[in-house]
Amino acid sequence: MTHVHRELQIGPLRLDFPVVQAALSGYSDMPMRLIARRLGAPYTLCEVMLDRFIMEVKQRRKNRHFFHVADEEHPTGGQLMGANPEDFAPAALRLVENGFDVIDINFGCPVKKVLGRCRGGYHLSQPAVALEIVQRVRDAVPPHLPVTVKMRRGIDDSAESRDKFFEIFDGAFARGVAAITVHCRTVTQRYDGPSRWEFLRELKQYAGDRVVLGSGDLFDAQSCIDMLQFTGVDGVTVARGAIGNPWIFAQVRALAAGRPLPSPPRLHEQREVIREHYRLAEELYGPHRCLPDMRKFAIKYSQLHPQHKQVRDDFCSVKQPGGWKDVLETWYAHDAPGVYPDIEEPNPQSSHAMQMA
Repeated sequence: MTHVHRELQIGPLRLDFPVVQAALSGYSDMPMRLIARRLGAPYTLCEVMLDRFIMEVKQRRKNRHFFHVADEEHPTGGQLMGANPEDFAPAALRLVENGFDVIDINFGCPVKKVLGRCRGGYHLSQPAVALEIVQRVRDAVPPHLPVTVKMRRGIDDSAESRDKFFEIFDGAFARGVAAITVHCRTVTQRYDGPSRWEFLRELKQYAGDRVVLGSGDLFDAQSCIDMLQFTGVDGVTVARGAIGNPWIFAQVRALAAGRPLPSPPRLHEQREVIREHYRLAEELYGPHRCLPDMRKFAIKYSQLHPQHKQVRDDFCSVKQPGGWKDVLETWYAHDAPGVYPDIEEPNPQSSHAMQMA
């Protein structure tokens, strides 16, 4: 098995491994990031935040989860999204003041409401505005802190969209960004259909020594290895594949070192991680506010249990803070092997997909 263990350099930030946790709207808060760090992610990104929201939100206890960075989770990145270039710089500075180590600019979100408000992936249609945003953030953020960008491969697959992609890609590096993450679907694709890893391979060959990270269809450890080897990118970001499965980072480290894929985490190991995740969430949000947030994680965690449908249903029925303990005592009391979750849409270029074909 080919070894791919290598460092990832993002500006002055040196990471010991090239597989990191992506920004995930509604998910990658401090508890998720911290669990991922403990289980092998060298770097994580917070969920995307609107620039205007960052400037307007009051520093109160009920809002502290937006900016909370735990001491042991450094380095972590804060991701910004917005419409007006002049709003980005002060928002970036506030993220710096709250302890984020990297400022990431989102030019990739494909959600219809976001596009309708000229945010996220919409900026791929207007290079001049996108590059003004990059310049303003880079000028505002202290020089020793990296600024990075998240993109998709274009609005669509037209020649005009491709030209605009490369105008932004080249212009962002020229303005001092340290790395660019590229999701190899278009904005109009959203999350439908396979992502084009061939585009990433061509892009990395074009980029040379400029740091490019890949994203798209990374639902298991083998897919991370496959993307690194197939495309040659400097690193990859795991998004949906890390929700409820923080073990993916330790698993890909094992494969990268030439070892066999570890067995899925046993039930007692799952129990301890879920319990700790819940404890962190309860501490951050409070016993009642954390319940709906943890429910969406529980749906994903339960996929690693042999009786995942029943476990999922019991987690989703929890209405009071103490109910989580009851579910853990019912389904995780006796240790047994866990299972790997099914991958509904493996990328055709991954080894996993080839094995299924």
